Amino acid sequence: MHTPDSSHRTLAAALLPLVGGPANVASVAHCMTRLRLGLADPSRADEEALRAAPGVLGLVVDGGSYQVVLGPGVVTKVTAEFETLLDGSPSPSPSPSPSPSPRENQNQSQGRSTADELALRGSELRESRRRRNATPLKSVLRRLAAVFVPLIPALVGCGILAGLNGLLLNAGWLPGLTPALAAVASAFMALIAVFVGYNTAKEFGGTPVLGGAVAAIVVYPGVAKVTAFGVHLSPGQGGVLGALAAALLATYVERQCRGRVPETVDMLLTPTLTVLVAGLGTLYGLMYAAGAVSTAIGTAANWLLATTGPFAGLVLGGLFLPLVMLGLHQALIPLHTTLIEQQGYTVLLPVLAMAGAGQVGAAVAVYVRLRHDVSLRTTIRSALPAGLLGVGEPLIYGVSLPLGRPFLTACAGGAAGGAFVGFFAMLGDKVGATAIGPSGWALFPLLAGNRGLGATAAIYGGGLLTGYAVGFAATYVFGFTDRVRKAA
Repeated sequence: MHTPDSSHRTLAAALLPLVGGPANVASVAHCMTRLRLGLADPSRADEEALRAAPGVLGLVVDGGSYQVVLGPGVVTKVTAEFETLLDGSPSPSPSPSPSPSPRENQNQSQGRSTADELALRGSELRESRRRRNATPLKSVLRRLAAVFVPLIPALVGCGILAGLNGLLLNAGWLPGLTPALAAVASAFMALIAVFVGYNTAKEFGGTPVLGGAVAAIVVYPGVAKVTAFGVHLSPGQGGVLGALAAALLATYVERQCRGRVPETVDMLLTPTLTVLVAGLGTLYGLMYAAGAVSTAIGTAANWLLATTGPFAGLVLGGLFLPLVMLGLHQALIPLHTTLIEQQGYTVLLPVLAMAGAGQVGAAVAVYVRLRHDVSLRTTIRSALPAGLLGVGEPLIYGVSLPLGRPFLTACAGGAAGGAFVGFFAMLGDKVGATAIGPSGWALFPLLAGNRGLGATAAIYGGGLLTGYAVGFAATYVFGFTDRVRKAA
């Protein structure tokens, strides 16, 4: 019988050769449910074996990035074991072997020639598919996600503490503790620009600390004394978008310096010129422009839900599951973070969370209809708790997507739940989340709005129930082909 640690180690050891071995792994990271691997040569990965490996709930391939869906909790432990295996992998050393005879030499040469031809053709086919999939838009979204995904744990923790502090303030409890909680919950958001700048430079090939140094200008109180375009700047103007742009500019300036500055003075001049040029560009251009874009995002989100509430909710809730399936949903993090910085909460996340409700309803319908499919029902029982907490990948890859139709009916449930929340937004009842990451029932501690916590929770809960009901009904009636019905 395996202990939990040994099972995670076994799964990591099983995955490593399937992605081409230690030498083929260029980067390792994880989000809430996925092990994210950057591969030096994607053609060396065995996609079919990865998808079929025990413990793997799904696989998303996007260029050289392989996202192995393992589920919440499991992915953190498997990633740690995976990194341990990489750190402890020995360097290959040549071993002496007897010289082959001329006939063996000829046979081996012919075998290698055939194998090399097959390998080359397989590599060409995979590279062709990679080029078709690696669109500029997907590449940009994937890299943006890599900047913001590592920030999610801090966003979740600080968001929950901010919500707890709000409850204590409203109730008048523990007045001596609330200032301390406010400081703990707010410090990260006050300096999030620095972390965004650090991660941006790291992702785009610059020196991380230089990206963080330039991005820190955005939140430095002294910028209030600087005048750009005839107005005084405000600390934090432009928010995370300004920090992102500042770090990208710093990375570009640093690269230009590295190619032109003599090596003898590179350590002195390159950091100085990078901070100076990128810093001035941030103050006299990027902060103002990013501030205008951030304001436009907040205005657009509020207008969208206040004017076209049910329709906007229908579209957002219905299309979110395909984004999750493609791994592109993380690219929405900058929008959520911008809204949280501006308004204290994001009104988009509760609407998008309805997609998970539709998925849960669809999974329950599959469980009820396919009574004789023991394996599938076991998968649903194990994945449903995570689905109720808003982690949809196990149900997507383990249930609805393989069956086909239930994935579409789950989207219908998400659309219905989104329309429900959007309808109340159009009436003036905003439902928002103070942090990103959790969804489903786990989002309740993070809810905020303009009508009080009780009304906000009731609207959000009503949206979840609507998503469950429509996802279940649509799947029960339309989610199965005649062949599946007869088998059931």
